Amino acid sequence: MALTPSCAALQRHFWSAITHLGGAVASIGLTLLALIHPMVMWQVCWRTLLLLGWSHLAVQCIKRTVGRPRPRLHGSVASLVDVPDRFSFPSGHACAAMAVAVGFAAAFPALAVPLLILALLVGFSRVMLGVHYPGDVLVGQAIALLTAYPLLR
Repeated sequence: MALTPSCAALQRHFWSAITHLGGAVASIGLTLLALIHPMVMWQVCWRTLLLLGWSHLAVQCIKRTVGRPRPRLHGSVASLVDVPDRFSFPSGHACAAMAVAVGFAAAFPALAVPLLILALLVGFSRVMLGVHYPGDVLVGQAIALLTAYPLLR
């Protein structure tokens, strides 16, 4: 399912751009950037940042406990982007993208479908680029959803 190093450059650049939306700079930056929009209140951004923080804490605790190596370390696929660390399970990018999507979708239900689709694409990109197994992504997204439940009630 992962792309190969010989795939088209456009395809690699597309999935790389999508995957970086789940990185710390994009997820935190876009959440803070939303403050300039007149309809976004600081409470929405604060709640989303809390969701990001708590879900990231859970991801890092699980990553360090489980210590699952990334696919490229098993030699099963080539990694087409830089990886933030050597551990694969669960996916922090997939978790962050889902946390931001859910945080803003709760405040703006009309945007829920496009935000959730984008979050799912970030998770899919992690597998396509060879840095995660599908289960890593699903668990990362589940952590965001489970963390969101008490924060968004």
